[in-house]
Amino acid sequence: MTASGPIVGIDLGTTNSLVAIADARGPRVIPDDAGRATLPSVVHLGLRAVEVGHDARARAHADPGRTIASVKRLMGRSAAEVSADAPFRSYEVVPGEHGSARVRVPGEGSAPDRVVTPEEVSAMILRALKARAERALGEPVTRAVITVPAYFDDAQRQATRAAGQLAGLDVVRLVPEPTAAALAYGIGAGGAASRRPSTIVVYDLGGGTFDVSVLRLLPATGDEPFFFRVLGVGGDTRLGGDDFDRLLAARLDAHARAGGVETSDVRTDLLREAERVKIELSAREAARARVEHAGGVLEPEITRAEFEELIAPLVERTIESCRRTLLQASGELDGAPVDAVVLVGGSSRLPLVRRRVQEFFGIEPYTALDPEQVVALGAAVQAQILSGARRDALLLDVIPLSLGIETAGGGVAKIIMQNATIPAVATEMFSTQVDGQTAIRLTVVQGEREMAADCRTLGEFHLRGIPPMPAGLAQVEVKFLVDANGVLHVSARERRSGKAASLQVIPTHGLSAGEIERIERESLAHAREDMTRRRVADLVAAARLDVGWIGASLERHRAALDPAYAADLDARLAGVRALIASGERDWRGVDTGAFSRAKGDLEQASLRLQEVAIAASLRADASSP
Repeated sequence: MTASGPIVGIDLGTTNSLVAIADARGPRVIPDDAGRATLPSVVHLGLRAVEVGHDARARAHADPGRTIASVKRLMGRSAAEVSADAPFRSYEVVPGEHGSARVRVPGEGSAPDRVVTPEEVSAMILRALKARAERALGEPVTRAVITVPAYFDDAQRQATRAAGQLAGLDVVRLVPEPTAAALAYGIGAGGAASRRPSTIVVYDLGGGTFDVSVLRLLPATGDEPFFFRVLGVGGDTRLGGDDFDRLLAARLDAHARAGGVETSDVRTDLLREAERVKIELSAREAARARVEHAGGVLEPEITRAEFEELIAPLVERTIESCRRTLLQASGELDGAPVDAVVLVGGSSRLPLVRRRVQEFFGIEPYTALDPEQVVALGAAVQAQILSGARRDALLLDVIPLSLGIETAGGGVAKIIMQNATIPAVATEMFSTQVDGQTAIRLTVVQGEREMAADCRTLGEFHLRGIPPMPAGLAQVEVKFLVDANGVLHVSARERRSGKAASLQVIPTHGLSAGEIERIERESLAHAREDMTRRRVADLVAAARLDVGWIGASLERHRAALDPAYAADLDARLAGVRALIASGERDWRGVDTGAFSRAKGDLEQASLRLQEVAIAASLRADASSP
C-alpha cells in the first residue's frame, strides 16, 4: 500500500454506508453521481454481475436469495449466534470454518452454489465507496479510517480490517462510531465546543447496533489541541432499527392473517414496507401500509401510538444501557452534568426515541448535525488528524472490559482495567508455583468477575524452557498491549533465562451483546462474593508455598531444634494445611481473617527455623574444601 494520497473516512453501516473527506474545505460526505450521500449496504450477487447499493436493493424483491443486506450483523459471528435472525433474512446463512457465519448464494442450472464470507460482502461495499471517492477526488484512494460500533469485540474488528484489506484499502485506524460522532460534534459546533470543558453523551441508534458513549471534551490551550477522552462505553450489538422493522413487519403479518392472507411468500416485502411505514410515522400520526398478495392488496392503517407501543421495550433497553454507562463513568465525571447529548443513526429520528432521551438526560438532544452523516464526518476528521493535516484535536478511546491473566487457584489478575485509555500497555510480574517447574500456561481472560471461570477466555499460550528452580524464584514478566485499533497483544518473558513467548489475541468469535450485559450485571451482583472467593484462592495458593518450604526445612533440621518448638511448628503446619484443604473443598466455609492470621503466625514462628537453616548452610560452606 502506498503511504501517499488522501485518507478517507468510511462509516460502514448495517443499513447504509458513507464515505467522507476532510480537507481545506472542511469535512464533507462524498455523494454519488446522482447526488445521493448514502450507499445502501446491500449487495446482489448475480450469476453474471455483482451490484452494490441502490441497484442491489432494487433486486431484493425479484431475487431475494442472492441479495445480501445487513451483513454487518454477521461480521465476526458464528452461524449459531446469528440463527435467531434467520426468519428475517432473505438469504441463507451456513456455518463455515470454526462454525463462523457464511452466506450461501444459490446457483442456477449447472452453476453450483457459492459460499461467501461476510468480509467479502463488506469488501464489495467498501470497494464501491472507494470508487466513489476516487471519482470525486480525481486520484487513487488507498487508505481509510473505518468506524465500528463501540462494543465491537476483537473478532468483529478484525473482520472489519480484513474487509478493508480485501477492498484494497489500508485501514489506518478503526474508530468507534460514537467517538467519531463526538469528534464531528466538537468540530461542527462552530468551534464553541472546543473552548470550554464539557461532558458529551453520544446516543447512536443505527440499523443494526446501539452504542452509547460518555466523553469529556477538554478545551485547547495555547498550541495544545482540544481532545476527547472517552469515560465510558455501553450498548447492544444486536439492537437497532432493523429490530423495529421486524416488530412492525410482524404486526403487518398479523393484520394480513386476520384478513385471511398467507404472507410467508412476501416476508421481504413486509420488511421493506415496515421500514417505509416506520419512516413515515416519524413525521405523521398514522400511515397506511400496502401489502400485496396473490389475491389483491391489503392496506392496514398503523398509528404512531401503535408503533411506539411495539418498540417501547427496545427503546427502554437503550435507556438502560445509558443508565449503566453513566454509572460506569460516574467516578470520572465527579458530579459534572451532561452538557450535550448528540443523536446519531437514522433510528434516532424516531419521536419516541428523542422523547425518551430528553426525559432521561433532562436536556434537549443536539440535532444540528445530520444523524446519518455525523459518523462518516467524524471519521474523515480523524483521517485528517492521522494524515498530519490537522493538529487541533485528539481522540482518546477506552477498553470496554478489563483484561487479565488466570492465576493459581483460578483467580484473575487484572492487568488492564475497564475504561483504560487506549492505546494501553501494562506489565505484571508472576512466578512459578511448583519446585522445578519449567513451563507456565498463561490464560488470557476478559471480564469484571474475580474468578477466571466467570470471565471470557480470549486465548492461551505456554512459556516453556524455564530453568528448574524452587517455586517462587522464577520472574515471569507478562506484558499486555492494546493497540490503537483495540487489538490485544500479550507477551511473557522469564527474566533470569530470557525465555519469551507471545500471543496476538484474536478470538474466532467475540462477545455477544447478551454476554457483555451479563458480565457487567453479574460483576455488580456478585462483587462481595467474588472478592471473598478470590481472597480464599489467593490465600490457598500462597499458603501452599509456605507450607511446602517450611515443612521441608523442618524435616531437614528437626534434629537441631528444640522438641517443643518443632512440635509447635508441626501443629501450626497442620492447622494451615487444614485451612488449605477447607479452602479447596468449599471457599464459602472459610474465615479469611482466621486463615490470614494463621498463615502470618506460621511465617512468624518459622523465623527461628530460618535462622537454624542459614547457620547450617554457613557451616556447610565453611567446611567445604
